Order: sequence, then structure tokens, then C-alpha cells
Amino acid sequence: MKVPFAQPIMTEGMVEAAANALRNERLTMGDSMFKFEEAFAKMCGVKHAVSVNSGTAAIQLSLLAAGVKANDTVLTSSMSFVATTNAFVAFGGVPAFADVLDSEYTIDPTKIKITPDTRAIVPVHLYGHPSHMDEIIEIAEEAGILVLEDACQAHGALYRGKRAGALGDIGCFSFYPTKNMHVGGDGGMVTTDDGDVAELVKKLRHCGRKGQYEHDVIGYTARLNSANAAIGIEQLKMLEGWNEKRRAIAAKYHARLKDLDGLGLPPQPTSDISPVYHLYTVKTARRDQLRAHLDEAGVQTGVHYEIPIHLQPIYREMFGYKDGQLPVTERLCKEVLTLPIFPDLTDDQMSYVCEKITEFYG
Repeated sequence: MKVPFAQPIMTEGMVEAAANALRNERLTMGDSMFKFEEAFAKMCGVKHAVSVNSGTAAIQLSLLAAGVKANDTVLTSSMSFVATTNAFVAFGGVPAFADVLDSEYTIDPTKIKITPDTRAIVPVHLYGHPSHMDEIIEIAEEAGILVLEDACQAHGALYRGKRAGALGDIGCFSFYPTKNMHVGGDGGMVTTDDGDVAELVKKLRHCGRKGQYEHDVIGYTARLNSANAAIGIEQLKMLEGWNEKRRAIAAKYHARLKDLDGLGLPPQPTSDISPVYHLYTVKTARRDQLRAHLDEAGVQTGVHYEIPIHLQPIYREMFGYKDGQLPVTERLCKEVLTLPIFPDLTDDQMSYVCEKITEFYG
């Protein structure tokens, strides 16, 4: 049996929505973009949502709009995709890292170290599991600094009754095709209750325009195309149903794999946290052998992420990071393996994956 790692959904209705936008709207800044923003803000439970052309742009423009500038330090997790930090290193921001919790892959609040140069904390809701936001917000409020959620993998996740993206000062999402919802290409969203931040992000994404040909800030070209936004509207309608399917698949994986000695499973939902399982990531000291075994059986897997950000070659070169500085992160990056999970994964496919993993462990 061939089991793909991911399988993005694109229905005829989504294709027609995009075609309708192409036929009848401005190709950028069209009606669909504004409707998508309104619907996404409502889903998250925030006052403002501003669309952009990627999750990276969402983080970058949000930090700039909140006043973070060159030489300011932004503290985040090294166990993430490199875009989390590239977003602010690109304009001269300085990365700092806190180690993660072994059981949840998210920032360990006890490892957060604030310096006089720290201007923001960026917790990453990795794999769709919200970070320990109460503790992080308490630390940030005491220090008087910004909390920006990297919710790029957490569309619809819940933390103590609130949606990801509505927990900190600002939330940032990605609509890359493998995410829980997408826009038929690259895209991103900024969510916030801060009207000033929202207005400045709108200006920054649109070349820094004050008027048609008047510019009063250095801006970027980071708009979301109307056709992509039209697809996003249709995807958003299906998000909660898709997330429920992911949760159900994760529960079945857990039931089938929980007794295997040597295989660590993702954290389970609790009364406080309802993850959305963008990825179902296990951990094992025999990661590479298990991955080879599954590949031979036709099961695609992923590694998220093989190299932590601080040990990426460019970060070693620019900032002098070395092995051993984040021991939990570094160990997990050698152990994590992502199994197939997507809404249309069948019971037969999921059972086959579990059978092959059980076979590996004898």
C-alpha cells in the first residue's frame, strides 16, 4: 500500500471560487481578500485579520508594525521551521532561543531568559499544539514586551477556550499547501485586537502607501492575491470538520501505538488544550531505521525538523551558535518522525502504517 505523507484538498468549488475571482475582481486587493480577512478574524475571535502572501511575511510585518527593529532581540523556539526567525533576522533582528519541553515540543517557560535587549517572545504552536501561553504571557507582561504567536501550524487550535491567534498580542498564520487549510499556494494572515498594528501591517504589505503614489513608511509587496483569498474562504468553511478528522486519526494512532516500547507519541488533548494535529510526530531513538522501514513499505514520512534553527549553517556563521546549547531541542531533532496525517487518510491506510510500525518493533 502506498500512503502519502500529506494530501492537500482542492475541490471543484474551490477552483470555481478562484476562477470567479479572476473573472470579476481586481487581481490583488479584490473583494475576496477583504471577505477572507473578515471571516478569519471571526473564526479566531479577534477584531482584525490582515492577509499577506506568506506566514513569513506575517511574522515579519507584525514585528515591524509592533516596533521591533534592527538589533532588537526576539526570543523563540529553535525547534521550528527556519522561517520563524528568518522573518526578523532579515531586517536585523537578533534571535535568542529557549529550549523546549520534551513532552510537547513547545517552549519551556522555565527556560525563557529575558535580557535588556529582548523586545518580543514568539512561542511556536508546533505541530498544531498550543504553547503554555499563560506562563509565557505572564513573563512578557512582567518584562513589558510583545507576545507574537507563531500559529502557522495551529489553525483552529484551542487553548483554555480561546483560539490560537487570539492568545498573545498578535498571531501569525501560514496557508502553505500542506497546512490544515491553504489558499492554493502561498499565503499568510495576521490576527490582532490592536487596530494600530493592523493598520500598519496593511500599509507595510502594500508598499508603504499613504495614498496612491505617496509613501510614508518603507513598505513591502506582500499582498495576498484575490484568487488565493477566494480559495481561502472556501477552505475556512471546512476547517473545523477537517480538524475533527485529524483529531480522530490522531486518537486512532494513539490507541494503536501507545504500548510500543521505545516510541514516544505526541501530547494528547486535555481540558485546557485542543490541538489540531497539523503533524502527527512521534519520537524514537531509532528514527532513521524506522523511517527506512516505512519507506520500504510505501509509507511516506517527514522529519520536522532535522536541523534546529540555531544549528543551521547560516545561524552558526552569523551568531556563533554551537552544539549543546539547547540539549532537549537538539536531541528531539534527532528523534522526531512525522507520520501521514490528513483529513482523507483512510482507516485502511492508518492501520497499515500502524502495522508496519508494530512490525518494526517486533
